Amino acid sequence: MNVHIRRITPSDHSAIVKLTREAFWNLYVPGCDEHYLAHVLPGHPDYIVELSFVAVYENTIIGSIQYTRSHIISNAGTRIDTCTFGPIGVHPRYQRQGIGGALINHSAKAAVESGFQAIVILGNPFNYFKHGFRSSRDFAIRDREGKFPFGLLALELEKGFLSNASGKFHHSEVYDSIDKKAVEEFDAQFDGKPKEHRYTQDLFALACRAYVG
Repeated sequence: MNVHIRRITPSDHSAIVKLTREAFWNLYVPGCDEHYLAHVLPGHPDYIVELSFVAVYENTIIGSIQYTRSHIISNAGTRIDTCTFGPIGVHPRYQRQGIGGALINHSAKAAVESGFQAIVILGNPFNYFKHGFRSSRDFAIRDREGKFPFGLLALELEKGFLSNASGKFHHSEVYDSIDKKAVEEFDAQFDGKPKEHRYTQDLFALACRAYVG
């Protein structure tokens, strides 16, 4: 496949939202809210457009990755700036062909060029360990409650950067502002899809929300 990766432009917005809905529908919960997140992200001050990309195949957007600013407050009270991606999605027709990995690698290089030294995400470890991510526990990085979620992962863009980053991770507030009613109203404009419960929802909850230690 001859896939071209380029930076997101405002004209891509509608296609990214539709793609994200297709990629996440019934994946982790019945239906999804990731497409609503993809919709509101560009208008949030934490959104990093320079690190947000689409994968294009035959003039069609088949994958996307979007970034926000995040940070760690170290045990010493120092703020350590990081970046976070999500949602990252690939159209079901093109999944498992390396497109998601290509988006991660491409955006990680752009993050380095933009001065970022680490990426911290919440995701399924089995998907991201192969891309160099490690458990946040390896760096003594906790969530805001002081716990170690199994799905809290970090990637050093500069080797050793997180060696003294022990503390609490703070993602953008945009991820906490998803209103269920707003999602339902937004989703009403799309074609009706049946909402189903799948076993992957339970696996995701176990992998990403279970606390270790």
